[in-house]
Amino acid sequence: MASIFTKIISGEIPSYKIAEDENYFAFLDINPLAKGHTLVVPKKEVDYIFDLEDDILAGLHIFSKKVAKAIESVISCKRIGIAVIGLEVPHTHIHLIPINNVSDIDFSREKLKLTETELFEIAKKISKKLEL
Repeated sequence: MASIFTKIISGEIPSYKIAEDENYFAFLDINPLAKGHTLVVPKKEVDYIFDLEDDILAGLHIFSKKVAKAIESVISCKRIGIAVIGLEVPHTHIHLIPINNVSDIDFSREKLKLTETELFEIAKKISKKLEL
């Protein structure tokens, strides 16, 4: 059965898309730790990040870097934190989270509650900064 991320990539489930190319897809997390919290996934559905083929893994990080730079240009933060936990959804994904200190990347914290309008506007601003 296809993962929720595969359904997002195919358009079966709506998302706040940031960027896409032939191999990767980036979209806002709808339960974010911070404004701009983005998930980056390979289009190929592989559960565990270290089971990805080397070229897909490398490309995922390069694509994530471009997305992170765009987030950083729109969201005020010290840097973009990166996390790979891989237990929530059986589809490799990288969290890109604007942070100002270590506690900003604590997944046990309460998530932000953003409106659809806020999510749409954040996604639009970040997407505009990307040149993929």
